[in-house]
Amino acid sequence: MVTLKVAIQKSGRLSEKSLDLIAECDIKLSQGKRKLISVSDDFPIEVLFLRDDDIPKYVSDGVADLGIVGENEVLEKQKEVKVIKRLGFAHCRLSLAIPQDDVYSGISWFQGKRIATSYPRILDGFLKKNGINARIEEISGSVEIATGIGLADSIFDIVSSGSTLISNRLKEVEVVCHSEAVIIAGLALSNEKKKTLNDFIFRTDTVQRSKGNKYILLNAPNDKLEKIISILPGMKSPTIMPLYEKGWSSLHSVVNEKEFWSIVGELKENGAEGILVIPIEKMIV
Repeated sequence: MVTLKVAIQKSGRLSEKSLDLIAECDIKLSQGKRKLISVSDDFPIEVLFLRDDDIPKYVSDGVADLGIVGENEVLEKQKEVKVIKRLGFAHCRLSLAIPQDDVYSGISWFQGKRIATSYPRILDGFLKKNGINARIEEISGSVEIATGIGLADSIFDIVSSGSTLISNRLKEVEVVCHSEAVIIAGLALSNEKKKTLNDFIFRTDTVQRSKGNKYILLNAPNDKLEKIISILPGMKSPTIMPLYEKGWSSLHSVVNEKEFWSIVGELKENGAEGILVIPIEKMIV
């Protein structure tokens, strides 16, 4: 297979999550993340460590074949790339926030105001869509202090927990869009690189399917199997194997972790014993 060049953020939580995903796909990188390029000896991949806001451009220009980046950067940079997979981590939202003491009367509050942001394109589109004429102050980093130093009346920035807003005496008033980590690709991948890409995506799929799912094993009396099966279905149907003790069987299935805790009492009430719950590393369907 032809080697793929994959760009990821060089530092931060998204970088850690991206490296974790690659490791969970059983792809070992030969160098530490502090290097600019890290190469795998057991899968045709090279990892480039870049600034997150540069990744869409590098992928669009063909310097990197793929990028793992926040969707917010894809929306802001508007480069010729395509989102090929959502990864389900690094969730956040892009929101408008105003000083805590201000009374918010609706979107018209922003009419004629100054708004500080690192995402001027996304913000401009939102304001135009809502017929708001505001002045956008484009800055990079530390957006949340803009109101405190008199640079702006409000801000537009990434929000995760909201604690940074609170610490800067701001309150979130409008959610403009949501974002998560995505895999992006250039528009001109060769057929050879697409084969490697398909293999990489297959591996990420198996890892993602396993998240939140558990393998469950339990023993149950045969006369209660139908009831237990109705409570705990598997991916298609549970696996049932007879035990040495007559009249008993072992039942194996896959269940979402959240669902398990809501039904474990009902399983026990219907005779389930020796319940084991085991993490799933990979899940191929």
